[in-house]
Amino acid sequence: MQVQKSFEPNANGAGTLYLVATPIGNLEDMTYRAIRTLRECELIAAEDTRQTRKLLTHFEIVPQKLFSYHEHNKAASGPELIRYIIEGKNLAIVSDAGLPAVSDPGSDLVKLAIEAGIAVVPVPGANAALSALIVSGLSTERFTFAGFLPRENKDRRIALESLGQLEGTLLFYESPHRVAKTVEAMLEAWGPRNAVLARELTKRHEEVARGTLEELLALLNEHPPLGEYCIAVEGESREQAQERKDSWWQELELAEHVNHYEEQESLSRKDAMKKVAADRGLSKRDVYNALLD
Repeated sequence: MQVQKSFEPNANGAGTLYLVATPIGNLEDMTYRAIRTLRECELIAAEDTRQTRKLLTHFEIVPQKLFSYHEHNKAASGPELIRYIIEGKNLAIVSDAGLPAVSDPGSDLVKLAIEAGIAVVPVPGANAALSALIVSGLSTERFTFAGFLPRENKDRRIALESLGQLEGTLLFYESPHRVAKTVEAMLEAWGPRNAVLARELTKRHEEVARGTLEELLALLNEHPPLGEYCIAVEGESREQAQERKDSWWQELELAEHVNHYEEQESLSRKDAMKKVAADRGLSKRDVYNALLD
């Protein structure tokens, strides 16, 4: 077990990894603490150094050393950054917008830091998914952040079938060139649930559209999508959950359930097990272990 006291010096003389939130559009959302942290840290790691330099220049922050750290170089850059922290340097990591480590390679650096016994400190701020949630008008009592859905149609369909059985609001990120296809897939998987499309949050052209998935798809087809999107969709209702529990497969043994999808829908055994797991609210590992027994 590891217990971290964030505001005490590391006993081993190592530095600290700071996860610094940056604005998602409006520069006024930058916090005083975030500015101070970026000024005080010896090192800054950025997803896109060009984008981050603009932010630093705006707030008159002159970094001692600015590193590039992103999805394509994280395997090589991560251990190097950890070495600097172990040597006693404080490192702040930022993404292009919002909280680092959320749908972001910063999460890998956090894992490396924890493994090395390095203190990891959050410097919170703006977040697109939560901003979309609180203006959605949908339930905020329970929610699931799903990030970006898989690109492949089959993988996306499996993910939607599983997510569609969750109660509470579902939150997604999507790019403008894929958002219409994603909403169409949601409509096909879940029917006309209530949903929200939020784009350009905190920016001059911020827009929040509320309606059913069917209505939102028609809006996207009528007006070409622009900007990055957050999608919020209502989860499964209790009535829907009960209806699902009373489904056709209730009388089937687990193996029969898997065989049905293999034979009737020509799915591979792996995909059939995934679908059975989604139907029954189990993990794929549970299904696999049960079949072994």
